[in-house]
This record gives sequence, C-alpha cells and structure tokens, in this order.
Amino acid sequence: MKTFQFHNPTKLLFGKGMLSKIKEEIPAYGKRVLVVYGGGSIKRSGLYDQVMVHLKEIGAFVAELSGVEPNPRLTTVNKGIALIKENNLDFILAVGGGSVIDCAKAIAAGSRYDGDVWDIVTGKASASSAMPIGTVLTLAATGSEMNGNSVITNWETNSKRAFNSIHVYPRFSILDPELTYTVPLDQTIYGIVDIMSHVFEQYFHASSNAPLQERIGEAILQSVIVTAPKLVKDLHNYENRETMMLNGTLALNGITAMGVQADWATHDIEHAVSAVHDIPHGGGLAILFPRWMEHVAGSKPYKIAQLGVRVFKLDPTGKSDSLLAMETITSLKQFWSSIGAPTSLSYYEIDHKEIELMADRAMVAPTIGSYVPLNKEDVKSILQRSL
Repeated sequence: MKTFQFHNPTKLLFGKGMLSKIKEEIPAYGKRVLVVYGGGSIKRSGLYDQVMVHLKEIGAFVAELSGVEPNPRLTTVNKGIALIKENNLDFILAVGGGSVIDCAKAIAAGSRYDGDVWDIVTGKASASSAMPIGTVLTLAATGSEMNGNSVITNWETNSKRAFNSIHVYPRFSILDPELTYTVPLDQTIYGIVDIMSHVFEQYFHASSNAPLQERIGEAILQSVIVTAPKLVKDLHNYENRETMMLNGTLALNGITAMGVQADWATHDIEHAVSAVHDIPHGGGLAILFPRWMEHVAGSKPYKIAQLGVRVFKLDPTGKSDSLLAMETITSLKQFWSSIGAPTSLSYYEIDHKEIELMADRAMVAPTIGSYVPLNKEDVKSILQRSL
C-alpha cells in the first residue's frame, strides 16, 4: 500500500425530501446562483420548478445554463464561465447527472482562472481555486457528486479529457432516490455499468497489500449485481433506486482508491471512442472493459480470477488463474448483456476505419494504465476486439 492522504469535504444529504435543504445550504456561499442543467428532463419532471421555488424563497438571483450535453462540451463550459462573469455570480447549483456536475466543476475552476479553462482540463495548468458548487443528483452513475473529477470534451479536436482538483468537490450534494425515477431504462443501464467500471479501475491496481480496499470494492460490486436485475425491471422501486444511488457514490468517492495506484486505461480508451463518436459513456465501457480484461489476462490473470471467485462466485477447484480469468470475463459479459448493455462497437455503427484515430486520442501519455501498462498497439488491439 502506498502512503496516502484522504480528504473528502462533500456533505451528503441523502433520502426523500432532501431537496428543500438547498435553502439552508446555499446562503452560506451567496445568493447569486448559476443553475446548470441538461436537456430539459428536469422541467418535464417538475424538478426545475421545485428548485426555482426554493431559490426564490431565499431571495436568490438566478442565471441559467441549460442544454449541457451527455458528453459535456468545452463550448458549454465557456458559456457558463461567461454567465458568471456577466452576472457577478457566486455559487453554482448543478441539477442533473454526472455530465451536468462535470460541466459545473469545469465552470467553477475556469471562472477563477485567467487563461483558457482547457489548460486546466488537459493538465497544462492546475486549478488554484474554484467557485463553490452544490449538486442535486438525478442519475446514479459517475460518483461526480462526491469527488473532484470532471470529464470535458473538446469537439473541435475530438479530445475528451479528465481533470481532478480538491477545489471542485461539491460543498454539498442532495441525493433523493425519487429524483432518479424518471431516468429511462437505457440510461439506468449505462449508470450501472459505469458504477461497476469505476470499481474495476481501482480494483485492478498496481499496488500491493490493499485487501480492505479490494473487499470494499467487491462489496459494492456484489450490491450492484444483486440490485441491477431488479431495478431494470422496476424503474420506480425506491429501495433499488436508493441502493444503486449509494453504490454510485461510494464507487468513486476515494475510499477504494486509498493507497493504491489505480488503472483507468479503459476509461482513457472509452473517452477516446466517445470523443470521436459521441456515444454514451456507460455503453462504451460495457463494450471495452471485457476486452481490456481479455487483453491483460494473458500476462496478469490473478486479480481477474480473484474477482470471479469472490464476486461472481466461481468454483476455483482444479482451475488455473488463466481459466478462472476467462470464466470471469464470460460472467461479466453475460451479466451486462442480461441487463441490456451493448456488447460491441458495431451497436453504435463504429467500424475499423477510425481505430487509428481513437487509439491516438486514448494515448494521453506514452503508456496508459498501471495494472498492465498499455501502448498504442495494445489499445488498437483492444479496439479491434471490441468491433
């Protein structure tokens, strides 16, 4: 285990009826608020009106940034930064899923930076401060409600990059499972895949002696596997929405990453695919992660075998790690397929023509990943397997 520091400053307000808490939380930071949201689902559901009523009750001045994309664009981030400067705003409220929250984080960092916010996203500069943000979560998936991560797409260059900063952790996040009732089936499935993938990225690490972190990750995965089939059959079941929402938060709030060097190569590859083709993030991960496992199992099958025995309850009797690894991958494919996740890039009409471009975009460093470092040829091989 590596030495580490852990600090998560986000206050969670979890459960039914927590939305009204924004009236208590926001005034501590100011009453000139930028409300950031997506394509209009919060208006159709009535959530928008509820938020506005609460903001009116505290006498807030409100500016709005709507239309945040599923893969939030740099151009949208810049619109938000401009609104903050034009209206002298002092707080950002993100109402939506991970894309909306990621966009809000980039706006928060960019509004306190004199240069191009893309410098922060790409790591050319670091955020030294950020405007405070709060979130009202409507989708269990990314964990962005309780971490400092943000993923932004520059569509002009077909680049999708992630940054992390302690300064963009939400000051508070409201998690009411009832607010996820309106999430459609496909987005619910993608969220489930994303949650599991976040655990995988930290489970397959390049560090030693992290048994507790691995056991915590396994518990989250087991919870998802038990809950997911029930949730996709009944999207309005409170208990299942509640469980999945907490799974999503715990999967990426830093707990399972304590003291380990996480991998993240599959996310780098998926970011490249969705930067070029604008596909759903969870859909891409469902296709790519089993292929990544197949690729690395040849040299390091042990951890994949361990996952199969502990999470998918495979019988290890008389089996090598290599055989167990293959059985684990089969089990994962079957599980994701059973809940309706896509199984190949052809589902999104992606073929071999842009493998070179996608592989190039994935290489954010000379090699990516830590469990088994990948070069560009490795990435191309994984993409080819995924067609």
